[in-house]
Amino acid sequence: VQLQASGGGLVQPGGSLRLSCAASGSIGIINIMGWYRQAPGKQRELVATINSGGGTTYSNSVKGRFTISRDSAKNTVFLQMNSLKPDDTAEYYCNLYRQGIDYWGQGTEVTVSS
Repeated sequence: VQLQASGGGLVQPGGSLRLSCAASGSIGIINIMGWYRQAPGKQRELVATINSGGGTTYSNSVKGRFTISRDSAKNTVFLQMNSLKPDDTAEYYCNLYRQGIDYWGQGTEVTVSS
């Protein structure tokens, strides 16, 4: 399984970014895809997940501001991030969970600063 993330960058507070993650390889039909983030000096934390049926979960810190979605035909997951705050600054990692195994993509950096 390979995960290719993109879409990070520098944005001002209140701005928006959209992250994408394309999965390839033996990803199967039943899986959970998601986004995690890690800020400098902090542990990696869950941002949002979406399962094969479209069910979603969000961390409380992003609920109402971020939206996760997926295009199953293209094996791609998206994270639309609105009303960004400086606290959202982190390296964002795409994740795919399948049959008890976590797969990780490379990080994409998001910096929220004026």
